[in-house]
Amino acid sequence: PPPGDSYGVLPRPCRALVLLNPQSGTGRALEDFQAVVQPMLAEAEIATTVFITERPHHAQEKVRDEDLSQWDTLVVMAGDGLLYEVVNGLMERPDWEDTMKKPLCILPGGSGNALAASINHYAGNDQVAKKKLLTNCAFILCKGLHTQMDLVSLSTASGKRLFSFLGFGWGFISDVDIDSEKYRRLGNARFTLGTLQCLAKLRVYQGRLSYLPAVPEQGKSPAPRDPHAPVTNGQPGCIPPPAGTAAPGSLPIDSLLVPLCQPVPAHWTVVPEEEFVSVYAIYQSHLGTNLLMAPAAQLHDGCIHLFYLKAGISRVALLKLFLAMARGTHLDLNCPHLRYVRVRAFRLEPQATTGIMTVDGEALPCEPVQG
Repeated sequence: PPPGDSYGVLPRPCRALVLLNPQSGTGRALEDFQAVVQPMLAEAEIATTVFITERPHHAQEKVRDEDLSQWDTLVVMAGDGLLYEVVNGLMERPDWEDTMKKPLCILPGGSGNALAASINHYAGNDQVAKKKLLTNCAFILCKGLHTQMDLVSLSTASGKRLFSFLGFGWGFISDVDIDSEKYRRLGNARFTLGTLQCLAKLRVYQGRLSYLPAVPEQGKSPAPRDPHAPVTNGQPGCIPPPAGTAAPGSLPIDSLLVPLCQPVPAHWTVVPEEEFVSVYAIYQSHLGTNLLMAPAAQLHDGCIHLFYLKAGISRVALLKLFLAMARGTHLDLNCPHLRYVRVRAFRLEPQATTGIMTVDGEALPCEPVQG
């Protein structure tokens, strides 16, 4: 474990609520749980209650409304989308501050298993996929070690507040994620096929990207504000956050952000380019089981790893980046169109409502967003 990270240990015997999506990935989550995971948990004295989801938002409602005190840990056996539901369901509870202290565990059961791959990487294991990754993650659960993980708070122009554990994206990478949904039975290969298809019809997205660097950037003077205002979907003017202390049970205050209708603070950096192929803000190491996007990321490093690809990159250069990302060597290519910066907050203001936005792999309508 990295120095300075404190670890807790689950009690023995331990009671786990397992939230399982039988439709996720290649549709084998239930069989894999029974064949691979259950025998290991029995050996480790972890008793399970399995809750099988039947529809979208089923898990979100379950963890939002249920008395969770009878379980020591919540286990998600699915793709990243189900954990996203669970995190947001927990954050909708009046007692979210206490409930969010309950350890969460991810067992890879989807086609996109980015968090499981990241945790496997943080644990010092080789990059693996499928059954081997599942076994490694189940073994971590059996050992019962848990530590803290950063969440990112996102706010959208239409007034949504979302909590994210993996990443926010717009443009090429989000298009691949959503367009390849139809190939999910292929498992991880869906992303390779989706990448090739999106490369064929490479698009450019216009918008403004701003961020608060994690360390002040050298010799940067704030860029001049530019007069064309972003699309706000006809939203009314903004409501400034209430001053003073938050009421108990209310959501955490985004202390680094100003309302979306105001310009970003002067100490932020405004990216001079306004045409992008992709913008991705990731907080874990992996974007998929074989996509090591942010090799420097840790579970609890207090920063957002912001990548953006400027317009003008060739298809060949983009394909090279993606192939290198399998090993996490894409930054070594020194591609002039790729920028990487560690930030504490960011804002993206698309000029038009084109392009898919994703949070933790789930689609969002295209509108100004900050986190």
